Amino acid sequence: MYHLKGSAADPNRIYASQTSGWFGQLIQRSDDGGKTWHQPGTPAGQPAEPGPPKSESNKFAYDAAAKPLTTHQWYDGTQHPWEFKRVWHVEPSLTDPDTVYAGVEDAAIFRSTDGGKNWKELPGLRGHGTGPKWQPGAGGLCLHTIILDPSNPQRIWIAISAAGAFRTDDGGKNWKPINRGCDRNISRIRMPRSATACTTSP
Repeated sequence: MYHLKGSAADPNRIYASQTSGWFGQLIQRSDDGGKTWHQPGTPAGQPAEPGPPKSESNKFAYDAAAKPLTTHQWYDGTQHPWEFKRVWHVEPSLTDPDTVYAGVEDAAIFRSTDGGKNWKELPGLRGHGTGPKWQPGAGGLCLHTIILDPSNPQRIWIAISAAGAFRTDDGGKNWKPINRGCDRNISRIRMPRSATACTTSP
């Protein structure tokens, strides 16, 4: 289990991300506070089948329509193609239980507006001018944190290992880095009532 998060808009709605070497990426959703779970997009009453999950909710396709979204920097400094591996973070909308964001590896942010059934990348993040220079940390090139601003639905903060932290003020179309002034050993980001803050490792 990589991440689990409840919806602020519906106390019974919970999203979860699981990853395993056998089944791969698996998105699950509960609509009754965790009593029962299902894969969004799976027809009601469909029995479980052996093998990898077939639900649409487990398909994350990068938007390859624009440059420079083709490669990022690898551990040895060479360019490497973007490859989806897993979902590290799920972040439900603060106002709509059917809207949820996913932070994935290789680093990108996706959004679903149908309860996790279908996912679409917000390509402006990887399309940021620094994208081809992003390099994975020891745990991979993962987008591990998403924070939604309760006072501004268009503002989102994200953090990537090891590319840094970014902010959008237009719902994900354009992003800007917000690392300036932060200690290089950032362990997490959090949002006080009116601003972001850097929390550093000891």
